[in-house]
Amino acid sequence: MDGAPRSRLAAVLRSWRSGAVAPTSGPVPSGPVSRVPLAGRTALLAAAVVGAGAGALLGGPVAAVVLAAYGTLAARAVRRRGLRRAADRAHRRDLDQLGALAADLRAGLPPGGAMGDGPRRVATLARAAVRLADRTGAPLAELLERVEADARAADRGLAAAAAQAAGARATAWLLAGLPLGGIGLGYAIGVDPVAVLLHTPVGGGSAVAAVALQVGGLIWAERLGAAPGRAA
Repeated sequence: MDGAPRSRLAAVLRSWRSGAVAPTSGPVPSGPVSRVPLAGRTALLAAAVVGAGAGALLGGPVAAVVLAAYGTLAARAVRRRGLRRAADRAHRRDLDQLGALAADLRAGLPPGGAMGDGPRRVATLARAAVRLADRTGAPLAELLERVEADARAADRGLAAAAAQAAGARATAWLLAGLPLGGIGLGYAIGVDPVAVLLHTPVGGGSAVAAVALQVGGLIWAERLGAAPGRAA
């Protein structure tokens, strides 16, 4: 490759390093981004403590265990949803920047913008394309366009898989909500199931075991129904 393409490639690599975007999955780099997992664990612990405190005040130790489990599960669901949204935004941003870079190279313009320097699949493949073009003289614009086309095709497959798994997830949450129907049925026939579950040894053990099985079942169903993860 001549001097101008090499200089453009060097500029691309420098811009991708300087424009790093915090990855939302995969290995966590050093620096401020590494505080994200710790913050997530802190949020889960806070939800468990708040749930346990509220349960202890309202219904005793069994209620504390139950509300701590449900609080942690809810906080985990909110956190995972936020991480997925952040990963999707970063992925779309990578694809847009990749397409813009390929268009600039096709037009003979200096590369502009910055790609995230992280473990996301698009950024990793783009950097590999830059190295390949630098070493072999292959047309970088064509390589980047192929990476973009492959990523968008993979996105369509992931979207189809997620749509197929949505029914299984909905069924799992429906089954998880059935115990509430059982409690309501107990009140309908004139008994107090909450008092039995919270204030008797047999009921308390049954409640804790049921919550443990319920949470485990939801997590298991979530893993079974999850679409193949994107190497973000």
